[in-house]
Amino acid sequence: EVQLQASGGGLVQAGGSLRLSCAASGFSFDDYAIGWFRQAPGKEREGVSCISSSDGITYYADSVKGRFTISIDNAKSTVYLQMNSLKPEDTAKYYCAADLGISCVLHIASMGADYWGQGTLVTVSS
Repeated sequence: EVQLQASGGGLVQAGGSLRLSCAASGFSFDDYAIGWFRQAPGKEREGVSCISSSDGITYYADSVKGRFTISIDNAKSTVYLQMNSLKPEDTAKYYCAADLGISCVLHIASMGADYWGQGTLVTVSS
């Protein structure tokens, strides 16, 4: 069965850190754009970050630049999102997604993917 499993969410105080993981099973990350998206209550889903499995090129939304770092372990088919200096406005459900043969820019812009994870909740208290 092909799936993405997102994990690592939780409750953290403002200024704290969390590391999200997105593990693939049933397929490998060859030539995929793997993105993180988030959706806060009452708001539209937005693209947060993305990494290309083929060349390691990354993308960050302006709101998270300098605070979040995305990385990939191709051997483990896992993408990580290290989130530092968290703010209450980072509170959302975070989803990972994988899109075959597409750049990160297009992946984020399209808000679509071949596979979606189930989401993991991040809550940042003030």
